[in-house]
Amino acid sequence: MKISCLIIDDEPLAINVIKNFLINFKNFEVAGTCKDAVEGFNFLSNQEIDVIFLDINMPTISGLDFLRSLQKPPVVVITTAYREYAVESFELDVIDYLVKPFSLQRFMKTVNRIEQRKTEKEPNEVSAEDSEKAHVFFKIDKKMIKVYLDDILYIESLKDYVRIKTYDESLINHNNLVGIAEILPSEDFVRIHRSYIIAINKVKAIDGNQVEIADKLLPIGRNYQKDIKNLLLGTD
Repeated sequence: MKISCLIIDDEPLAINVIKNFLINFKNFEVAGTCKDAVEGFNFLSNQEIDVIFLDINMPTISGLDFLRSLQKPPVVVITTAYREYAVESFELDVIDYLVKPFSLQRFMKTVNRIEQRKTEKEPNEVSAEDSEKAHVFFKIDKKMIKVYLDDILYIESLKDYVRIKTYDESLINHNNLVGIAEILPSEDFVRIHRSYIIAINKVKAIDGNQVEIADKLLPIGRNYQKDIKNLLLGTD
């Protein structure tokens, strides 16, 4: 079942950016767009929505005041040009805070958060197999590809790109290791070298200053050796 989205923003260009981003994700659909909070309120009175992409600075009623007026708000993502309302927004339990202009790469992180929240809130509507498979989306060529976290072995830096190595394939994504680290859960993935992030549970062995994953030896950087060996071996 698709995730229905409502975009509330007084700038047509901002609405179009979000609509064009959402086209990349087959599980999402735009149910409607509104130019202000009053129009958004009337829309919600007649139709249930899973996610609202909500601007803050709008005429008559601000996005945050509108959010406070909702008794049972759906998942809310703030989209704004102002950074100073982030703390106040998160106090209202928004799932993410996007500062305009935001990239598709940053938007992917929001999509992952929304899907995770939906899984947590509606466990009975998700199959047992899917509920166990956490995933992220990566832009590969012109497609948004879903990659299950449990399939990732390691990520290798290739200057302005990264190679995401899974059991079955290598996926090339325009990104760097710092950006990848922001997407992946830190409890499952760790950086071991300036060129490598590994899946912790995929380590088969430690051979000196190298780790073995899927019959491949990856170097542990000098600055990472103590922390990595402590993490993997429980040594100080």
